[in-house]
Amino acid sequence: MDFMTDFAPYVGLAVVLYAIRHTNRVSNKYIPIVALVLGVLYAFWEAGAVTPEATLIGLKYALLGIGTVAGIKYSVEKNLK
Repeated sequence: MDFMTDFAPYVGLAVVLYAIRHTNRVSNKYIPIVALVLGVLYAFWEAGAVTPEATLIGLKYALLGIGTVAGIKYSVEKNLK
């Protein structure tokens, strides 16, 4: 597996989640659910089928994306104080 092939989807998901978080159209408590749905759907699309392996990859993308958004959020809040 290529590093950029594995790294790019979760960075893209993190950017999308960060943008959704700032729109105020979706409550922040639903961001993890949105991440799970988007991550799993992307993994299904990437795999070309609905498989257990694609589900696990989608969950991995979602968790990494959520962690990145949380890290950015806490980093920005810490710098503002």
